[in-house]
Amino acid sequence: MAVLKVTFTKTTRGKLALVLWVLNWISVLTGIILFSLGLFLKVEIQKRKELMSADVHSVPDMLIATGLVACVINFLGGKICYDCVDTTKFLRWKLLMLPYIVCTFLFTFCILVGALMCYSMRNELEESLFLGLRNAMLYYKDTGTPGRCYLKRTVDLLQIQFQCCGNAGFRDWFHVQWINNRWLDMTHSEVTDRLRSNVEGKYLMDGVPFSCCNTFSPRPCIQTQVTNNSAHYNYDWKTEERNLWTRGCRQVLLDHYTNIMQSIGFIVLIIWLFELWVLTGVRYLQTAMENLLRQGDPDLESDGWLLENSIAQTARSNFKIIKNLGKCYQVDDDPNIDVPSTAQQDVSTCQIPVAR
Repeated sequence: MAVLKVTFTKTTRGKLALVLWVLNWISVLTGIILFSLGLFLKVEIQKRKELMSADVHSVPDMLIATGLVACVINFLGGKICYDCVDTTKFLRWKLLMLPYIVCTFLFTFCILVGALMCYSMRNELEESLFLGLRNAMLYYKDTGTPGRCYLKRTVDLLQIQFQCCGNAGFRDWFHVQWINNRWLDMTHSEVTDRLRSNVEGKYLMDGVPFSCCNTFSPRPCIQTQVTNNSAHYNYDWKTEERNLWTRGCRQVLLDHYTNIMQSIGFIVLIIWLFELWVLTGVRYLQTAMENLLRQGDPDLESDGWLLENSIAQTARSNFKIIKNLGKCYQVDDDPNIDVPSTAQQDVSTCQIPVAR
């Protein structure tokens, strides 16, 4: 029994073909949108690749590839649907219709995968940002080292633009040496004592870079001796944290990219539903046209459906096809396969009486 069978007249078949022709051209535009969204996300990630430890371009690359495929498939689909208005023109597409529908189904599935990847990328991105920001803070002082001299400017611009400080918070700067030794007065006893007191010989202090200063604070920025209340007048560092940005840059960047990816994922889901709708219409058109050809009269009504048999019967038949394909590649393990049969030996050794 056919699943969701619908009867089409000649007029409704023609209208369905024209509507699908229009929808396929709209789908070409959705392919361009997918490509643009993937390119936008790739550029946004590329802007701050120095602050990430791993390559997280899988989602934008998936969207870009899916968008390009969407343009090609839907352009071809528009041509097929337009020709389906005429029965004679449909004949040249008849053999390609089923492979086209299968490819479109796989492509639609890829769109769904791309949408789900947008929502599942957060954990991968969080780990990449954690390690990337940690390394950027460690190399913040290396302004004279080739390959790292740009990190100070990158981190400062990040903290100013996103109003954040450190990896998880401003206290992260207390555990790294962010001032290069060439800017330290080695003749000063306080500097040498601080270097000697550290096992690794690092100059650590309770201070932060200038880019951590909160521009909305009415008080001049306190960026050195942050935890020393006696070093500043009328100051309590536990309550004056508003003097510095309190949010960590990892969480701020993670929220920034998450909002972008969730918005993109929502748009991709809408595109997936639209493509699924178009695919359903193309399937109805294909089955209706094939049934019409069997009848031989283009003016008659014809039935269209999603599946010719029930879902269970279709699954069983497809499973049998796959099973038979597997048997074609099996090697016969019969040990006697190359041994000549006894009947053949008897025929070759038997004597034919000669007539006298």
